[in-house]
Amino acid sequence: MAEQFAERVVKFERPDRFYSLLIGPDGKLLGVDDGGETASFAAADDQVVWQRRDGEVHHAVTGRPLPVADDRVEANGEIYAVAHGPEKLPSEYLRVFEANGWVCLTCVLSDEIVDGLRRVACTDQYAGLDPDRKRAAISQHVAVAQTAAEPISLWLIRQYMGTEDISMAHSPGMAVLTKDDGKRPVQGWHSDYPYHWGVPAPGQVPVQPGASRLGVQRNVCVSDFTKVRGATAFKLGSHARNEGPPDDWGTAARYASRSYRAEHGLPYNGPDADIVEAPGGSIILYDSRTWHRAGVNRTDDKRAAMLQAMVPMYVMPKVDMSAAYKQFAASQVYEDITERERAELEALLVRRLPGPPLHGALGTDPELVALVRKENGGRTGY
Repeated sequence: MAEQFAERVVKFERPDRFYSLLIGPDGKLLGVDDGGETASFAAADDQVVWQRRDGEVHHAVTGRPLPVADDRVEANGEIYAVAHGPEKLPSEYLRVFEANGWVCLTCVLSDEIVDGLRRVACTDQYAGLDPDRKRAAISQHVAVAQTAAEPISLWLIRQYMGTEDISMAHSPGMAVLTKDDGKRPVQGWHSDYPYHWGVPAPGQVPVQPGASRLGVQRNVCVSDFTKVRGATAFKLGSHARNEGPPDDWGTAARYASRSYRAEHGLPYNGPDADIVEAPGGSIILYDSRTWHRAGVNRTDDKRAAMLQAMVPMYVMPKVDMSAAYKQFAASQVYEDITERERAELEALLVRRLPGPPLHGALGTDPELVALVRKENGGRTGY
């Protein structure tokens, strides 16, 4: 295929202003309830968003003011820290998400969290470090856990999929792209788990599954995402087609062959595709049916993303997360995050059996897993 890199660019600049969130000792968010009273909430909809000005924070919906002293607010006998918030109200993001099947939460993560993510990914200012391949990313730094439990994106995902009971399909991981050498295998076009259209893996969701939304991908821009640096390529709006990408775009199934690029060049990269450019700290949410592929990094700088596939709890996970969660629960990171973040991450990473009498965590049988892998020639799938 022609290597024209002619994708349309959808660019998001760093906002000049942000709302604030007020975070309590337990990690819950101060907001105003339907009766006009301040209260703590775990969910991050419009009721927990504040605007800081003139030595006060003003509730974004009701306008109720509260005094600020040393970046702290006192309410209901608790002290809340004034923290970095979103550019827009959650309801505004949701309208965009519902209308388009994707939304960008531009720079929703604080600079401090972005710094921690880059340290784990060993990119940007930490490009000289070697990555820790022995521990799950979520056990390495509080920034990974805080990002995985980021409340506004989680509220949006729950609203979009129509259920409070959501889970991760795999533990959070860093995807780092180095400079392309013109020869290495690349990722072809596909739709994400659980649909897996265009992917050489068993168990794809049948085309035309109906109105259910079975997955949302949550991509965190750890590095600045630009076209030349390998930002993800999309066919925005393709989720509405309820079908996988066409073969002539170069699917992941075709590019699974290591010789395919040499024979056919890069996957489709013409003007019918899109590149979302966004600064580090942005979160891109998109319906998992959306056709996409990893970009091609044409710079000397590594590009990092933190990837999380989100599904309703009734969809089985893509991989077993028990080892990663046990390592996380035993780590210092687990001790250093808030009660809300710990509860959120347990719900996202641990699948539970309904009970009684079967109440408990759902796990795998290690001996059976090893047996199946042996019978499969060591292959673990896409």
